[in-house]
Amino acid sequence: MYLTDPVTVVFSVFTCVVLTIFWFSEKQTIHPNYPPGPPPLPVIGNMHIINMNKPYITFHELAKKYGSVYSLQIGAQKIVVLCGYETVKNALVNYAEEFSGRPYVPVFVDMAKEHGLIFSNGDNWKAMRRFTLSTLRDFGMGKRTIEDRITEECQSLIKVLKSYKAKPFENTMIMNAAVANIIVSILLGHRFDYDDSKLHRLLTIISDNVRIVGSPMVLLYNAFPSLVRWLPGSHRKVNLYADEMHTFIRETFTKQRNQLDVNDQRNFIDVFLVKQKKEKPNPELYFNDTNLTILVADLFAAGMETTSTTLRWGLLLMMKYPEIQRNVQKEIEKVIGSGETRLIHRKKMPYTDAVIHEIQRFANIIPTSIPHATTQDVTFKGFFIPKGTHVIPLLYSVLRDKDHFEKPEDFYPQHFLGSEGNFVTNEAFIPFSAGKRSCAGETLAKMELFLFFTTLLQNFTFQAPPGAKLDLSGAVGFTNPPLKHEICAIPRN
Repeated sequence: MYLTDPVTVVFSVFTCVVLTIFWFSEKQTIHPNYPPGPPPLPVIGNMHIINMNKPYITFHELAKKYGSVYSLQIGAQKIVVLCGYETVKNALVNYAEEFSGRPYVPVFVDMAKEHGLIFSNGDNWKAMRRFTLSTLRDFGMGKRTIEDRITEECQSLIKVLKSYKAKPFENTMIMNAAVANIIVSILLGHRFDYDDSKLHRLLTIISDNVRIVGSPMVLLYNAFPSLVRWLPGSHRKVNLYADEMHTFIRETFTKQRNQLDVNDQRNFIDVFLVKQKKEKPNPELYFNDTNLTILVADLFAAGMETTSTTLRWGLLLMMKYPEIQRNVQKEIEKVIGSGETRLIHRKKMPYTDAVIHEIQRFANIIPTSIPHATTQDVTFKGFFIPKGTHVIPLLYSVLRDKDHFEKPEDFYPQHFLGSEGNFVTNEAFIPFSAGKRSCAGETLAKMELFLFFTTLLQNFTFQAPPGAKLDLSGAVGFTNPPLKHEICAIPRN
């Protein structure tokens, strides 16, 4: 029930503000070795200095003044920010257990109920991660079976792009559908046609929620949930979208439960349901229906959004830098010709591999990373960080670390090329994060990026529509998508 009476609303706002001011006026104990940071104002903390559309830019700038480990405050929430490759890697790898928690973030708690993989904690998270990694491997992640599935999907994507006959089109839904079909085939055991209305609705829900979760309104909601919850705004859609996605997933696994054959486990959901049977007589421990619902939603969203967004950045950058596109195509012609792209080709294609890595680095898909929390009191780089502290390992600062990338602000494939044109790894390249909370689907994403990107450039040259200006500034969202734009896919054969 929402507050509608104006007097009640005003009184509620006034009460919340007074109570918050009182809370701030009380002397709070801060450890003498707590990380430094900008002084907070009453009630709002440091919100007045933060770029609400792209907070990671502010976080990156503040490190220049306060160092690679500093603190700030958003509302009443104290946050520690980690900046630069050495600092982030040290925390996530050398202090992996201490920084492996997830903080209480209202919008994520609303969506995931602290279940599933991405936003859960403790033994539940460990059980879900162990199960996910094992099951994805069993269903071919990193193996020939999933490679075949991706190459088949590439052919479906090519047919769709050819249907536009080199005319301009917006590619978000198409790329989302192609990538989503890979994770859907693992989770549900089938694929969707690109024009399937159910698929379109699910992809719209995911994309919209990813945008909304990174919006200024949700930043405000996370800072003042009790107050902002009742106000109009996009944050009110998050739960509605999440509930719609969860309903679809529950209906799907309910049908599969009725058809379950322990000796013929067809997909990820089947394997979970078999584990659920085996876990009895205590089915509420880990392998319960809520965990299954949130876990599948996590994998569906994560398995589609980041890879699809990276590919869209890749095509935009190829349009922006046609000479780089031509160089990739020359290497494709030399190594693959008109044959089918396979993973085995990657080692013979250092330039293409470098370009894909640079797309990931430049695009910086999850600039703030998914927030971490300390699982215990920890002294890190001389600073005391209490248990339960909200921590942001700023991946934006890692992938733009000037000590590791010669031209961090530019799209420059030479970041990953040696003097003789050989591919060179860069230790600061951690777009999938690092440590215990690194992306569970990293191997799958790398396969998809190489096979989709190479196959697309083998079959098309991508150009901007006549007169179009290509903007590389990125849109607002929890991830960092390119701004909406149209492309022209010119067939090469």
